[in-house]
Amino acid sequence: MTQTKIDLPPAFPDHTQLPESDGTFVKNFQEHPQSLILTDSIGSVLQQLHPDGDYAIGQDCGIYWRETEPPEKGAEAPDWFYVPNVPPLLNGEIRRSYVLWRELMAPMIALEFASGNGDEERDATPLSVSAEGETTKPGKFWVYERIIRIPYYGIFEVKTRKMEVYNWLNFSYQKLQPNERGHYPITPLGVELGLWHGTYQNQTQYWLRWWDSEGNLLLIGEERAQLERQRAEQERQRAEQERQRAEQERQRAEQERQRAEQEHQRAEQAEQKSARLAERLRAMGIDPDSEE
Repeated sequence: MTQTKIDLPPAFPDHTQLPESDGTFVKNFQEHPQSLILTDSIGSVLQQLHPDGDYAIGQDCGIYWRETEPPEKGAEAPDWFYVPNVPPLLNGEIRRSYVLWRELMAPMIALEFASGNGDEERDATPLSVSAEGETTKPGKFWVYERIIRIPYYGIFEVKTRKMEVYNWLNFSYQKLQPNERGHYPITPLGVELGLWHGTYQNQTQYWLRWWDSEGNLLLIGEERAQLERQRAEQERQRAEQERQRAEQERQRAEQERQRAEQEHQRAEQAEQKSARLAERLRAMGIDPDSEE
């Protein structure tokens, strides 16, 4: 009996077999510093949430959600995203992309830094198939909402300083309203997302930043170091002031001792003078103790 050979379909590719870039340029000079300031400042929060270190942060990295030809058509690359409960390395190798059909874990939050008016980031065009069987590339918003289902999606228009945050609820994105501080709570992380005006990497402008649930800004490493330097300087100044107070107290005590010593000497001198006077009076036949 002759066995029939069965041709199995090839296995789904992983992150080492898929392109890590679609060849496009970074859209503006703020994009990479913006990603860095977000990653740096939220590190301590993620370490508390993941003491085992199982989380990954992607910065302008592809999320592959379907197989296509060319492969890049089946990927979206958020400017910044965070995935909980996945290892930062795969089999000891640095991730080149995030392959959804291999990981089976959607990012919790994705952020886009729009150089234009945000139309691309809000594009909800669905995936469609032509009569010839060709598919069109769907909009980014539609992919995040309907396929990957990222719980939180934020859009920051760099030029207009406008930001929007969406929450995936009841199978669709609902636009969130900011709180009284103008921030958007990201409840699973216990943080808030908002805009901060300041200088970072020689650029003074508005940046996306994290705050804690009480409205305290989460600091980056440079800010933490500067704060520590300020605290150390304040402690040095307090110690110096305490040393000066102690020295002043020592000087006051020394002055008081000297005054007491001078008073004691004056008393001794007065007593000695009185004794000499009494001795002379006795020599003259006068009793100095007589009341007459």
